[in-house]
Amino acid sequence: YLATAWDAAELREVIDTSLAAMRPVGAPATWVLSNHDVTRHATRFANPAGLGTQIRTPGDRELGLRRARAASLLMLALPGSAYVYQGEELGLPDVTDLPDEARQDPSFFRAEGQDGFRDGCRVPIPWTREGRSYGFGDGGSWLPQPAGWGELSVEAQTGVEGSTLELYRAAIAARRDHPGLGAGTDVEWLDGPEGVLVFARPGFVCTVNTTGAPVRIAARGRVLLASSPVTVDGAEAELPADTTVWWTV
Repeated sequence: YLATAWDAAELREVIDTSLAAMRPVGAPATWVLSNHDVTRHATRFANPAGLGTQIRTPGDRELGLRRARAASLLMLALPGSAYVYQGEELGLPDVTDLPDEARQDPSFFRAEGQDGFRDGCRVPIPWTREGRSYGFGDGGSWLPQPAGWGELSVEAQTGVEGSTLELYRAAIAARRDHPGLGAGTDVEWLDGPEGVLVFARPGFVCTVNTTGAPVRIAARGRVLLASSPVTVDGAEAELPADTTVWWTV
């Protein structure tokens, strides 16, 4: 799942395969989008598919963040356990321009065959808008944080409607409180336009537009949460490009 491209068919296949693999032993599936060994998904999804999980170019930051937010809501709608890697709730990209002299990843200093570019996802997260390490600690940061990192900080995003941090907070709260989220072992796939995933859980429907253009779909109930603003017009709704919507039914 972690290595899957932002593609509806590929995502559906890996979701089905993962759930089927866990079902015979009664274990919950586990879902992860980023960790300390791979490029953050806000940067992976900002670059063309097929580059793997170690990407060294920033790509299209706006596109990457939009897809990352949508992918996060998709992940949190699935049955099983979801793992959030520190900083993804802030929409942090990978730091792709670390100088060689600043690197700490042991793989970077080993023999040929080691990748050695994991430091980009390990740069300490920003807590405050200002300060020597953007609030990470009095001792500073062991990896250099980018200029402007403060605008992605917890302080900068807290209480800001539409921020990635508040999106995660709302999604995790809804996942905890809504009976159709997290629990169970299956999803019920529903029909949707090409490039759009639609699945149902008890009292809940998730729609995911993985295309780069708006798509008209049937409204599935009341909007509970969306990764981008959604327009609902009676029985129909317009999903913006790269957007996930949670509906209560």
